[in-house]
Amino acid sequence: MKLVRRTLAVCLSVLVLAPTASAQNHVIGKNALDKAVQERVARDQSDREAIRTLLQRPEVREVAAKAGVSVEKAAAAVATLEGQDLREIASHARQVNNELAGGATVVITTTTIIIILVVIILIIALVN
Repeated sequence: MKLVRRTLAVCLSVLVLAPTASAQNHVIGKNALDKAVQERVARDQSDREAIRTLLQRPEVREVAAKAGVSVEKAAAAVATLEGQDLREIASHARQVNNELAGGATVVITTTTIIIILVVIILIIALVN
């Protein structure tokens, strides 16, 4: 009878402890979580910096002034962007920055002007 009780006790304890042991494998560690948060913050800062860099370019200021759009208002609104909106606008800003950073002579194409205006209008529209 003692053997049956011991066997039953061992079987029950294995059944009770098995789910908790396997559940522990799915918990993310503090270091991994900290690293993920730091990567996200760094990516967001890089995206905001790409947008600010674009907005500081004289060509962009000139285009915005001709369109009657406030670059200062757009620059202030950059800090409020987040998520997918931030990533999309930063992607457009990087594209325009790459097109404009080509040498001493810069030729602004119609496409570049449209992208610049879209970026500025998106920033202002998302904030308001």
